[in-house]
Amino acid sequence: MFTPNSLGIALFMMITSAICWGSWANTYKGVKNYRFELFYWDYAIGIFLISLILGHTMGSIHHDASSLVNNIHSAATSDLIYAMIGGAIFNLANLLLVAAIDMAGLAVAFPVSIGIALVVGVVSSYVQQPKGNAVLLAAGVACAVVAVILDGKAYGSLASGNRSASRKSIITCIVSGVLMGLWAPFMTRTMPHEVNGQMVGTLGPYAAAIFLTLGALLSCFIWNVYFMKHPLVGEPVGFSGFFKAPLSGHVLGLLGGCIWGVGMVFNLVAASFTGVAISYAIGQSAPMVAALWGVLAWKEFKGAPAKALMYLTLMFVFYCLGILLVARANG
Repeated sequence: MFTPNSLGIALFMMITSAICWGSWANTYKGVKNYRFELFYWDYAIGIFLISLILGHTMGSIHHDASSLVNNIHSAATSDLIYAMIGGAIFNLANLLLVAAIDMAGLAVAFPVSIGIALVVGVVSSYVQQPKGNAVLLAAGVACAVVAVILDGKAYGSLASGNRSASRKSIITCIVSGVLMGLWAPFMTRTMPHEVNGQMVGTLGPYAAAIFLTLGALLSCFIWNVYFMKHPLVGEPVGFSGFFKAPLSGHVLGLLGGCIWGVGMVFNLVAASFTGVAISYAIGQSAPMVAALWGVLAWKEFKGAPAKALMYLTLMFVFYCLGILLVARANG
């Protein structure tokens, strides 16, 4: 299987991961009159399909013990289950994040949820797999958290971004952030690393991605069905809407899933070189990418006050500084 053999390649894959995670939501922006709960079925299928495709290509270059099929056959059943649990946790966190954005707006939801997820994910993963310079990693994470807050401040400065945040929406943001940070340590548990002088974890990055996305897809029959019947925002929706949706809606849903899935596979593959904590931290630069889409493609900051542009500029500075510090933490 293909894995990076230098920090440069690993860093490229981590940055690509952040680009993918910050870009997939553009596919939903292109959909009209198609509820997110229905769009999400196509999205979940897309993330699973792309992980299978990359696993059987990049993950099967050499037919040795590390190749995808051989790795799955030799993996511990418990690691397969842990990866699927990680996928189910991510799926619930992602659904709650979208609901929180609908309720409180991007200005509140993203800083609270992604900020919490970044700290929880990096700290818990590093405790399991203490790889890299802890001081530089902590400094990089701190810069990224500041950048997320500045991202929210920038959106909050827009006239259209003013939206009151209810107690329900804040609780949803917090729960989403904690859950979003918890899938990473589950993946750390499944992938090979040393604990007390012994190697644990049996899944390579491609197998880990497949079972994570499988867990996400299967959990839709619990989480997504529940939110279709009891949405946090809007009226209940039935499966009939899925079959009545235009072909373009399904195609965009699958494309969105494929984009996110490429990011997930690249993040886990890079983690095999740097450790999950470092790879996850750089991958969570996604809000910076999303902000760029907002500025360049969707013209969300057209005519914005100078204060909003100042926040955006500072956000990019802190994100770039955070990425540099985390990259240096790999040593």
